[in-house]
Amino acid sequence: MAGFGHYVPERRVENAELEAHFNIETGWIERRTGIRARHWTMPGDRLTDMAAKAGAMALHQSGLDRRDIGMVLLATSTPDHLLPPSAPLLAHRLELKQSGAVDLAGACSGFIQALVLADGFVRTQAKPVLVVAANILSRRINWQERASAILFADAAGAVVLSPSTQPGRGLLSSELVSDGSNYELIGIAAGGSVQPFEMAMDLEETRMSMRDGRKVFSLAVEMMGDCATKALTSANLSPSSIDRFIPHQANSRIIDALEERLELDTDLSIRTLGEYGNSSAATIPLSLSIANAQAQFKGGETLLMTAAGAGMSGGAVVWRM
Repeated sequence: MAGFGHYVPERRVENAELEAHFNIETGWIERRTGIRARHWTMPGDRLTDMAAKAGAMALHQSGLDRRDIGMVLLATSTPDHLLPPSAPLLAHRLELKQSGAVDLAGACSGFIQALVLADGFVRTQAKPVLVVAANILSRRINWQERASAILFADAAGAVVLSPSTQPGRGLLSSELVSDGSNYELIGIAAGGSVQPFEMAMDLEETRMSMRDGRKVFSLAVEMMGDCATKALTSANLSPSSIDRFIPHQANSRIIDALEERLELDTDLSIRTLGEYGNSSAATIPLSLSIANAQAQFKGGETLLMTAAGAGMSGGAVVWRM
């Protein structure tokens, strides 16, 4: 990874605002989720605005000539429009005139999926790739569903991958999985070809819904834990070999459960959930960029990243800096 970037909107929404809205006791949200605050966009802000700011930071940090970027991958569940895709506009705004540009709709595991695809492109084409994950989830909050409404945030994170001549660097192993039998646990009912917006019976069908929070919790822990274990095995590494653990920032209790399941020291985990909430695919690159700014990654550090989300889809990667 040659560069990191992130962006969050200026508007900071503390738990007190949501606790007052839902008439719940002070401190309930943090105790349940680990979240203290989240950031939301203002009306008129676009997804590509956030993505471009995170991408520009990562490109600047990489020091690479923008003409050398071969591909832009944008992982998002909230594109500017259903059509056209948002990645070409993002590439245009970043003046990446000679790169391909592709949207990926992988929900919370979108960044992990994009990272695996980007690594393959870098290795086969010998060209750098900009990977951006961004979401504006505040505009998809279902205000009738307290359990999910308190979670979601807006953010963007980005990394630049570049070719390396050093052996044993970059993606050491990966594990991607899906479980379509639980396809409808998390989602937005209206807006696709099955149920266009004009067919929606009420506003709730155009908003995010989580049908069974307890089941989502158990499936997420199982999927993320299994993927992480298999990725470590494929890399011939043990949990003790990991320098930093960067899980999807969905809920502090999920992260706690993963640390216990994987037998990882809690000091290894990067947590941004408290200040930034759950921005789906953006949480891992956001965490990477913030962590790098606080304590710069060193060559040879081994990272474990894992995520799971709507679909259900999930994955994990072992990455060596």
